[in-house]
Amino acid sequence: MNCITFFDTTLRDGEQTPGVNLNTAEKVEIARALEKLGVDVIEAGFPAASPGDAAAVRAVAAAMTTTAVCALCRARREDIATAWESLRGAVKPRLHVFIATSPLHREHKLHMTREQVLAAVVDAVTYAATLCPDVQFSAEDATRTEPEFLIEVFAAAAAAGATTCNLPDTVGTATPAGFFDLVSTIRTALPEHVALSVHCHNDLGLAVANSYQGLCGGATQAEVTCSGLGERAGNASLEQLAMLLELTRPEQKHNLTLRRLHRTARLVSALCGLPIPPNAPIVGTNIFRHQSGIHQDGVLKDPRTYEIFTPATIGAPVGELSLGKLSGRHAFAAHAADLGFTLTETALDAAFADFKALCDRKGEVTDEDVEALLAGGRVSRATWALHTYQIQSGNHLLPTASVELECEGQVHRQAAVGDGPVDALFSAVDALTGLTPKLESYDLRAVTRGQDALGEVTVRIAINGTSSTGRGISTDIIAASLLAYLSALNRHLATPTA
Repeated sequence: MNCITFFDTTLRDGEQTPGVNLNTAEKVEIARALEKLGVDVIEAGFPAASPGDAAAVRAVAAAMTTTAVCALCRARREDIATAWESLRGAVKPRLHVFIATSPLHREHKLHMTREQVLAAVVDAVTYAATLCPDVQFSAEDATRTEPEFLIEVFAAAAAAGATTCNLPDTVGTATPAGFFDLVSTIRTALPEHVALSVHCHNDLGLAVANSYQGLCGGATQAEVTCSGLGERAGNASLEQLAMLLELTRPEQKHNLTLRRLHRTARLVSALCGLPIPPNAPIVGTNIFRHQSGIHQDGVLKDPRTYEIFTPATIGAPVGELSLGKLSGRHAFAAHAADLGFTLTETALDAAFADFKALCDRKGEVTDEDVEALLAGGRVSRATWALHTYQIQSGNHLLPTASVELECEGQVHRQAAVGDGPVDALFSAVDALTGLTPKLESYDLRAVTRGQDALGEVTVRIAINGTSSTGRGISTDIIAASLLAYLSALNRHLATPTA
């Protein structure tokens, strides 16, 4: 049985999730986590889209030591040349050329005939193959393309030098049985030396099921994202497909280290500013929690009665007391490493100080608290840092906030009123920084249970049409809100413009 190639496109298709805007440092951090996870190929971006994307692809390519790095490009020579300039420093570069092939896209988007599309495929793949030994070709909207034309296009791409042909279900219209048949047909028509890949979207909730059936039908590469991030309803989830294969086809070989699934998903969640829903498959916090008395009784007697895999399988913390206020810096660093966080000395000092402060505020500290604290500290280098804040609010008081922020060694002060204490704080920050963001979303959740639980706030703001997300952690939800807002502002300021 062939080894399955996991092609992760979190940094490209995943970043197209509305509200997600990663800077170069954050992309490199995610890429390093994916390499440790054992992902075979990382699609780092679309270099022709912007200079910032090109720079991020270049940085990811330079940072990888074993994992292949891929860049997306349209079937145009100028796109391919730009992508290659960003990729050429990679240990294992891959050029990913695509063009739409369905009648709908040919007529309304490309304004091209079948013959013109075919000619563009041959020219683009031929050119890409002169630059890079590993070329992937994708037929966008393949599942709505005439099967005979799809076979013709893939055959032409293979003859021109493509080493992988990708079959995308671009708008998620396929069903598992139909997708299995299509993949089987294409696999039979393709030369044996050309790998067949599947890329499925989740518009009908079938991305993982379709990807799985594609692998059963003869594909050997699956294109996935962490937590299923991506356009519209997202892509096939990396962790869901990996565990589906593990539990139903244990003989199937792959290179993933499954015990890193949980920590990778949490890292991506923190950096993208998108909380993982509690009931999310595989990595949701409810996956090992049991409400029903019958379920609780069964799990106490044998966890296998209601848990189909253990927390250790995916590297999930189980929430027991792990550290306390008497714990030392070395023990904290070792535990952070166990949870998947590699910290510099400076970051460790800051995180340990935050941990000690948390111990003073909480009666007990769990793995979930430590994980949230560490993830919450993963923010861009601060242009504006919180110094102090103060609020006045009540049912017969006009909410008023004053805030002191530090920027380049100078402390700046401002006060404002608002509809509530959080709105007043945000207004004071806006007045102080001179920025006028629109608050697109605000999300508050308790990391753990109890009155002393950590509060996690995620905000998304938009400035001049560009969205940024931020995340704040504190036992004080007002402080968490302010930290999240500042994080989003700093990420906006740290992101280069095209």
